[in-house]
Amino acid sequence: MPVTDQIRFFKPLRALWLGVFCTLILAFTPTSATAVTVSGLYSVEVPVSGSGQAALTQGYADGLARVFVRISGTREVLALDGVDALLADAESLLLSYQILRGTSGESRLSMAFGAVGVNRALASVNAPVWGANRPLTLAWVAVEDRGVRKLVTGAGEDQANSAETGVWSAAFARAAQERGLPVALPPAGFSGNRELLSDIWGQFTGRVLKASEGVEHDVLALVRVNRSGNQWRAGWVFEGAKLNSSEESVSADTREALAEALVDRWAELYANRYAVAAGEVGELPQVEIVLRGVKTVTDYGKATQVLEGLTPVENVGASRVKGEQLTLRVGFSGELDQLREYIALDSRFVPVEGGSQESQAARSSSLPSSAAASAKPTQLDSNENQQEAIPEGKLEKESSEQTMFSYQPSPVDEEEAEQAFESLYQVLYYRWQPVPAIGNNGGQ
Repeated sequence: MPVTDQIRFFKPLRALWLGVFCTLILAFTPTSATAVTVSGLYSVEVPVSGSGQAALTQGYADGLARVFVRISGTREVLALDGVDALLADAESLLLSYQILRGTSGESRLSMAFGAVGVNRALASVNAPVWGANRPLTLAWVAVEDRGVRKLVTGAGEDQANSAETGVWSAAFARAAQERGLPVALPPAGFSGNRELLSDIWGQFTGRVLKASEGVEHDVLALVRVNRSGNQWRAGWVFEGAKLNSSEESVSADTREALAEALVDRWAELYANRYAVAAGEVGELPQVEIVLRGVKTVTDYGKATQVLEGLTPVENVGASRVKGEQLTLRVGFSGELDQLREYIALDSRFVPVEGGSQESQAARSSSLPSSAAASAKPTQLDSNENQQEAIPEGKLEKESSEQTMFSYQPSPVDEEEAEQAFESLYQVLYYRWQPVPAIGNNGGQ
């Protein structure tokens, strides 16, 4: 059975993106680095006029355009020569799609594009390619409106403050979701700290750095937002990731437009630092596999031998050794999900908890075919996948607030985080278990 016939499209979460946004905040614990893997960057959902071929073709193009922006890190990618031709042939990069219908006839098209195919397509038009390992920005946002300043926080016990600043937090969440940028807000417990609020407004980092010590982040952003007439303005400074620490600003007519402009600018700044140039993408994709528990030369040899025997694997080489942790650079054919499915068949490779492979076992219930890279995209029927019916009148609203993204903090140290940010594909984390579990052939 081709791999594309086994793909199960990630169903849109039946919760607001804000819920994911705040879950990230509530899960924070002190660490030295955060390298966040963003899953779902190549998945997108767009409205369509129907299920006819013309409507689907337009939907494929609209969806791919949004993915191009996420992966290149800039909206300017859509103006490059050759992009229109790529969008016209968007179906060739599609792995799977699903048509979602409301009871009153509205339709949306959910799509999953192949990461390797999209990256190569961008490289073909000399566009930058920004990987799935992205810095987590902790945004301290102070908003002044009619002489009153408030701190925009995540969900928490301060319900009055959450209600007042909820429009802002939701606006930032939607903008971050659209660009695939990990952004978090501080917990609501900080909302009553007037000294901290004053320092954010004055963009003094000392007290903010202290308050951020127990909160995971790679970059701090101190943002002050105010309104002048009908215009909103946001000015910010960064702390961390070797970004420019001088103030920048954007303006817009509405809260939502301001959040979008701010996040757009942040995405461009990060992509300028971490995106890979077109000439470095290469024909053979490579991924780093961090393997823990490699204690002996025998372990190293056996793990390498197992990987070299997997159908999608073209080559394997060690890139770093740190104690009992071995980092391998693996060249592979096809899509990354295919490689992960093959690895999951060998129980000696145990996904690391908290890494980005927690769902790979569920995606690997049967052996994938190595010939599926160019197979026709799979159409997933809503009923077959137990997709809940969307109530009449709510499809457009709910779909715009849902996300196919999830963030997984990667278990890395500071040096690994910096290297991960410059990788095209998410780093895969496993623990080496020399004796395979009973009942699994383990590739032996």
